[in-house]
Amino acid sequence: MNNTITDTNFNFPGQKSVYKGKVREVYNINDNVLVMVATDRLSAFDVVMPKGIPFKGQILNQIATKMMKATEDLVPNWLLATPDPNVAVGHLCETFKVEMVIRGYMSGHAAREYKAGKRMLCGVNMLEGMKENDKFPNPIITPATKAEMGDHDEDISREDIIKKGIVSEADYLVLEDYTRKLFQRGSEIAASRGLILVDTKYEFGKTKDGKIVLVDEIHTPDSSRYFYAEGYQERQDKGEAQKQLSKEFVRQWLIANNFQGLEGQTVPEMSNEYITTVSERYIELYENITGETFVKADVSNIQERIEANVLAYLKGN
Repeated sequence: MNNTITDTNFNFPGQKSVYKGKVREVYNINDNVLVMVATDRLSAFDVVMPKGIPFKGQILNQIATKMMKATEDLVPNWLLATPDPNVAVGHLCETFKVEMVIRGYMSGHAAREYKAGKRMLCGVNMLEGMKENDKFPNPIITPATKAEMGDHDEDISREDIIKKGIVSEADYLVLEDYTRKLFQRGSEIAASRGLILVDTKYEFGKTKDGKIVLVDEIHTPDSSRYFYAEGYQERQDKGEAQKQLSKEFVRQWLIANNFQGLEGQTVPEMSNEYITTVSERYIELYENITGETFVKADVSNIQERIEANVLAYLKGN
């Protein structure tokens, strides 16, 4: 699959450093702006899969861009420009070392913990008698520490975040407020598309002048879980699985092939046919989440295209 981008080694004018995350690569330009490249890498269970997924980076970048523009009246964000389908440029920020996870429904990790008998997640109580995919009475915030590539994100409570000095109490109250506002808006956008925003995560940073802003991705299928609203209650009443729009289908395929990122487990082989189906699912996700037809970028030479577009942007700014 040579029509994907899974690694970059650019050397832009004024480049100070590069940070490589699980999916994105971030270039620091003159300690002033960040150039964030969304690659086609696929991460599941905190493990990066061996092969890239065609158009995945473009899809994530374009959804995140659209969602930032749709929420900038509520919460300030880092974004300045998108000079390439796979690239976002924004203000240099120092990111908070926590991911703000918010859950409207008991699904995914929360459901797995609940099935294991736990009734508290990140210091938040979960009611007795709930079924998987039931709606919580009110959305709950269950933060996670941000892991380096190859490590696992870990649940952490609000109290521990503040006690350990990971985030100051004053800043954390802002993060919570922004998280709830973004989730409310994201839920409204999803509802307008016939979807339910089940859970999601947000990341925040501080600009050089001390302003807290939203960074990275927002409301993408990698950072969020969506259900189809039509038939949701009927499926819950019958105890059936929900129809999902998220990368949960990849996780379920991995689980079925005996992989959950645990020690000693090997990532199963992904055939080119399977990778094509994953790419098609991501395109479906894009079109359902945005309500727009996905337009594939030229992938004849993604590296050259990105480099040319970023250089043109930097030259003009």
